[in-house]
Amino acid sequence: MDFNMKKLASDAGIFFTRAVQFTEEKFGQAEKTELDAHFENLLSRADSTKNWTEKILRQTEVLLQPNPSARVEEFLYEKLDRKVPSRVTNGELLAQYMAEAASELGPTTPYGKTLTKVAEAEKRLGAAERDFIHTASINFLTPLRNFLEGDWKTISKERRLLQNRRLDLDACKARLKKAKAAEAKATTVPDFQETRPRNYILSASASATLDDTSCPPSWAEWKEEYPGGWRPPCFFLLPLNPSVTRARGCLSLPKDRKLWNDEVDKAEQELRVAQTEFDRQAEVTRLLLEGISSTHVNHLRCLHEFVESQTTYYAQCYRHMLDLQKQLGSSQGAIFPGTFVGTTEPASPPLSSTSPTTAAATMPVGPSVAGLAPPGEAALCLEEVAPPASGTRKARVLYDYEAADSSELALLADELITVYSLPGMDPDWLIGERGNKKGKVPVTYLELLS
Repeated sequence: MDFNMKKLASDAGIFFTRAVQFTEEKFGQAEKTELDAHFENLLSRADSTKNWTEKILRQTEVLLQPNPSARVEEFLYEKLDRKVPSRVTNGELLAQYMAEAASELGPTTPYGKTLTKVAEAEKRLGAAERDFIHTASINFLTPLRNFLEGDWKTISKERRLLQNRRLDLDACKARLKKAKAAEAKATTVPDFQETRPRNYILSASASATLDDTSCPPSWAEWKEEYPGGWRPPCFFLLPLNPSVTRARGCLSLPKDRKLWNDEVDKAEQELRVAQTEFDRQAEVTRLLLEGISSTHVNHLRCLHEFVESQTTYYAQCYRHMLDLQKQLGSSQGAIFPGTFVGTTEPASPPLSSTSPTTAAATMPVGPSVAGLAPPGEAALCLEEVAPPASGTRKARVLYDYEAADSSELALLADELITVYSLPGMDPDWLIGERGNKKGKVPVTYLELLS
């Protein structure tokens, strides 16, 4: 493999500089560039969006698939980019068991017939559940996953890059500050000026610091290079800068000042470059964080679609169970006892009524039977019908209802009416009275009051 050693060394140096800067900031030994309040609010809002999206996603997955093993299996198939195999729902599995039990115990027996009918209803419930899971996964779970695996990864990447740019900027600020401090210190050191040349002999300790090839400079060399003056050599003071002329064995303050000036200029140039890169990266990150508002709008639309699919699913379940209840009631008579029609006298005939589940329903479902009497029997005349001595009840209307014919009573939402049942009536209908008006009303449009 072809390694670029210069680039590797440069990257290592940058990483070390950032690590030192980060450590000093944590210990309070270095200044840190703070972001503006609006930017901090955007960061906090983005983090909250990410955290709550993860929680909602996980809990929705639990709602749609309560089995942890099945969720792990689906996750592995998704990571392997393979199609998830079709899996029967719990309702479909229950329907299969009931159908097999009815076949073995006798499909012509009352228990076998009931098992068959319930199995068909459970099968329809399982199919509705499958459609709901599929719709919710596409319209709700997929957009949430796309945000976490796409947009959020991009935001995280740009935030890490912004953090690196900030560390580089703070390191440049610290470097410039140190260079200016050293320059000021070098400027305050007195410069000894002399008007006449002076011969000097290096001491033994000073001569020992020179190389074998070095020799003391002549006065002509000093005068030519430093026309402004010179100072005697000093070997026992720490230099302000490592620029000690070994051949001369002394420090040159004018030259040191020039070196520090160059160092300050270089630090200022690096600071300008770092500030430009930091500002550019901050603007890019800001635009991505402000895009969280668009993400919220998209998630809001997906949430509406999820609620719509869930409403459709529960409406289907209600209709399937209502049909099953009718089938069981028609096959075995009035198996659901009356809930509000009184039967105080033994001689009174039994009165059928709706079940508690049907009476408490709040979702409007169109009535399937419009007649008061069973087929083949004479229809009752509403004007001649009298309410029973006991068993009348108040009901609140949930939805507006337009009467289909003269035998029905039109309803307005939130109004109170008196209702009661009559022998032989369809359990989906009741007799309603409002003032001097009387007619059939659908049970599913009412909330029966105690």
